Amino acid sequence: MRVLVTGGAGFIGSHIVDALVARGARTAVLDNLSTGRFENIDPRVNFYKGDLRDENFVRDTLRAERPDYVIHQAAQIDVQASIDDPATDAAVNITGAINLLEACRACGVKKIIYASSAAVYGNPRYLPVDEEHPLQPLSGYGISKHTVEHYLAVYRALYGLDYTVLRYANVYGPRQDATGEGGVVAIFTDRLLRGERPQIYGDGKQTRDFIFVGDVVEANLAALTRGSGGIYNVSTGMPTSVNELFETLREITGSDVTPEYHPPRPGDIKHSYLDEKAAAAGLNWRAARGLAEGLQETVKFYRK
Repeated sequence: MRVLVTGGAGFIGSHIVDALVARGARTAVLDNLSTGRFENIDPRVNFYKGDLRDENFVRDTLRAERPDYVIHQAAQIDVQASIDDPATDAAVNITGAINLLEACRACGVKKIIYASSAAVYGNPRYLPVDEEHPLQPLSGYGISKHTVEHYLAVYRALYGLDYTVLRYANVYGPRQDATGEGGVVAIFTDRLLRGERPQIYGDGKQTRDFIFVGDVVEANLAALTRGSGGIYNVSTGMPTSVNELFETLREITGSDVTPEYHPPRPGDIKHSYLDEKAAAAGLNWRAARGLAEGLQETVKFYRK
């Protein structure tokens, strides 16, 4: 099996690459290293440095590798950046994806696994949020992620390019960036280990669905052979408040610092967690790690 992973030097992508290599798949990585790290890349894979916006580069890479499957993780993921500069967000996430789909069509790729996001749902009308929930994204990022889902359906109908869409909840784990748009788990862990006070916006009672990166990897591997033409939440189906998250991390790190509370940020969603039942049925997949176990593994990584 030959697999190309876009964004394979990044947080989630590099873990997917490691799992593919461990299973004996011939694996290649396409990444521009804007947020990914070269040291994350397994030396046994073929690495192509370049940008999805360069259609010639994307086409030439796929022609060289002739992958059976493409796992598309590369993206502009900064929500605030998508609001400040929506044109760049669209160029990377939409035009870049179109370039990739065109190359997949031209090179006979069997299937593409697409990393979408819970951001496509917007403010939940009900909980847990299932795949039938109305889509009302609140940022350019959510819009761009949702737009590509439509292109995937069109390419399957017109050209027979199969796909599975995975809408991620809040992914955390080793290798996540603790700066910039890094997830709250990485930020809290980094500050606690440094003896610094993390910032919490609002009262900390807001809830999110935190899923360990290793479980996300397994969902991607399951989607290689299951979930044809489907859209699935990749989540635990369990809400965790920011305060609960902080207290668990404080216990694991042995820290005695307290958080700094700040006013809520405009547009922040109060409660959000996703329904995972469709993935259990369509992908034969469920999240295997509880929050405490995943956080312990994450803290162990950052201690190094």
